[in-house]
Amino acid sequence: MNVLVATDGSKYGRWALNWVAKLPLVEPPRVTVLHVLDIAALRAPFLAQPVMAGNEPYIQEEIQRMEARAAKTLKEATQQLASLKLKGTARKEQGAVAPVILKRAPKRDGFLVVGSQGLDALERFMLGSVSTNLIHHATCPVLVIKGEAAPLRRISLATDGSDASAKALAFVLTKFQPNRSTGKGRQVPIHVSVIHVMPFVKYPGLKEAGRRLVEQSVRKLIMAGFTAEPVCQLGKPAEVIMKVASKQHADLIVMGAKGLGAVARFLIGSVSTRVVQHASCAVLVVR
Repeated sequence: MNVLVATDGSKYGRWALNWVAKLPLVEPPRVTVLHVLDIAALRAPFLAQPVMAGNEPYIQEEIQRMEARAAKTLKEATQQLASLKLKGTARKEQGAVAPVILKRAPKRDGFLVVGSQGLDALERFMLGSVSTNLIHHATCPVLVIKGEAAPLRRISLATDGSDASAKALAFVLTKFQPNRSTGKGRQVPIHVSVIHVMPFVKYPGLKEAGRRLVEQSVRKLIMAGFTAEPVCQLGKPAEVIMKVASKQHADLIVMGAKGLGAVARFLIGSVSTRVVQHASCAVLVVR
């Protein structure tokens, strides 16, 4: 399995690589750690605009600083790969961050890992975070991490009957081992809560179809060796998914992303985008 870990030298990049090492993957990952150097986004102190002519000394100083940080980031990533016993390499490329990451993301049999925050708060405010950009445009699954890695004990799996949510279930079934080690020589099953959010409509047939969908997913997970339970609730999808995940202390939310179109995302935001932006745990978005 090919895994691309995007890092900017912050703690989120280090956490992302730790997550890859902790995930109960069926197949050992082949990891590429990518650091993107975006010199075009260079800014003068306290300014939102790109640096203009007349500030050449500052530009050269900042480029040297960015190059030094990039070298330090690659050295630390290489050392971290070795300490985690992960097979892979660390590399640097130049360009706009999100487009370069998307270009290098796995085309098949793999996923992308990125932190939910980075070094440039001003750019996040003006243009949206890199992680949000990636979940909108990546064709492979994207794992957005929020904190330090821990053994995967509980998963919240959102399903709505779409092809995207079916792919999310398939990812869990085929890419994750159903058991985790307790550290005492024992294996215990990973628990999956299958969440289906039903609309506020008085239509028994729709609710029954939702329950059947969840029960089918639960049966597949149990047959694969996981423990699983159905969770059917009324409400707004993003809010319910995050509430259930928080209540059950989920380590990871897994969900599909169908995409709403640019206008709908701008006006209300897609469910996956809202969950990625506001959930307190890691989120894996599968397409």
